[in-house]
Amino acid sequence: MLAGLCAATALTLAPQAVAAQDSTDAAAAAEQPLTIEPQVRTRDMTGTFGGQRVSYRATIAETVLKADDGKPEAVIVTTSYVKQPRDTARPVFFLFNGGPGSGSVWLQMGAFGPKRVAIPSDARDDGAPPYPLLDNPDSLLDVADLVFIDPPGTGFSYLTEGTDPKKYYGLEPDAEAVAKVIRLWLNNNGRWNSPKYLGGESYGTTRSAMVARELEGATYNDVGLNGLILISTILDFAGREPTPGNEMAYVVTLPNMAAAAYYHGKVQAPSVEAIVEEARQFAIGPFATALLKGQDLPDAERASVRAELSRLTGLSEQYLDNADLRVTDQRFYKELLRDRGLTIGRLDSRYTGQDYDNAGEYPDDDPSFYGIDAGYTAAINSWARDTLGFETDREYQSIGREPGRNWQWTLNQGRGAYLNVAPFIGQAMRQNSGLRTFVAQGYYDFATPFFGAEYSLNRTGIPQDRVEFHYYDAGHMMYVRDEDRAKLSSDIRAFIRSGR
Repeated sequence: MLAGLCAATALTLAPQAVAAQDSTDAAAAAEQPLTIEPQVRTRDMTGTFGGQRVSYRATIAETVLKADDGKPEAVIVTTSYVKQPRDTARPVFFLFNGGPGSGSVWLQMGAFGPKRVAIPSDARDDGAPPYPLLDNPDSLLDVADLVFIDPPGTGFSYLTEGTDPKKYYGLEPDAEAVAKVIRLWLNNNGRWNSPKYLGGESYGTTRSAMVARELEGATYNDVGLNGLILISTILDFAGREPTPGNEMAYVVTLPNMAAAAYYHGKVQAPSVEAIVEEARQFAIGPFATALLKGQDLPDAERASVRAELSRLTGLSEQYLDNADLRVTDQRFYKELLRDRGLTIGRLDSRYTGQDYDNAGEYPDDDPSFYGIDAGYTAAINSWARDTLGFETDREYQSIGREPGRNWQWTLNQGRGAYLNVAPFIGQAMRQNSGLRTFVAQGYYDFATPFFGAEYSLNRTGIPQDRVEFHYYDAGHMMYVRDEDRAKLSSDIRAFIRSGR
């Protein structure tokens, strides 16, 4: 009887003991730090770039960034192309795109990687797959090793579960993370004494200014740069915001309107360069003066400005009068070719699209983006997964929404300050006499207007003798046009070689 009772008691307690043990095991597991084994995949390849046959090693790798307590917070994916055998005297070119949620697919598969996706060069949409991957003779591998960086929340890079987005999604934390990745890459590849170039497109130019600040003048102060390569530049954000009362937004976009009107046959000029120069001079002179006079603008002056504005933009004087001489870029996309039932692109105003109807004030979408995005996304997934062997169940974020939703756009610059990171470039150049800046702008780019880039980089404190501008007969991603991809590659190749 006693033995039976003891057995019954043991059977009753056993599940409780097991549950207690499970709880203890779970607690112990929870106390164990998360570990992530970085994935690294390499392939040895050859190609002809800039007319030279180059053997190179392609490496797609994860870099894990950790908190002070050792907990992994972010996994950053880089894709590097390094000439073999390794030559530490060769320049290293670090590149990223913009967004701020954009992966490096655009520069990698469109401009400078060893392979590129074939899409139409003449401002037509990319159609349906398959999209051929071609050898890219315009890659810069003949003059520099290339490292494409996908910041957190872009490409295959991600934040680990529980990581506060504020620690990575913002002007300063993003720059700090990218700077850490660059320093780790230099450590791991023995390239601290190699010439170093930093390049970005669109918001990537903003990131370039911020990362240069991190590397040369803030957190580290230990990574000297040889050059900044800014493609489709946005540094002074006030120039892009048509908030009522901010007249500079209309001034910096006027030359773009003239270029687009010229391209689509709405204005006559000897060349796009000629009409652009006329628009520059008018924008910074009579037009800016008229806008700043506000409601004190005399009728005769208003009529003179309106007539010249119509001549340069192809818009009717009546429409310009209705808009009080202040036409936003969104309205322009819809109005310029309304008589043809077409809209024009934001990223590249050479592209045209058809809206649901022709009565609206703004376009339904940007034909210069939906005209190319499918081809690029297919290309990067095929290249990274099938050719380089990267394994992941994550989707490649060509334009990730998560960073944008959480982005911190302010700097600790005091009450009422607006966002302008151009002074950081000036500071880096003043403190590093060997640092030069290359600026590439497309005439048909409304996202980051070329006149806005000129305005932001000719401000006080930026050494003008070490800043050079280059212009292209396309838009935001000028490399989608075959002639301009070759020209951009040649221009940057010359820039890098001249720094040796």
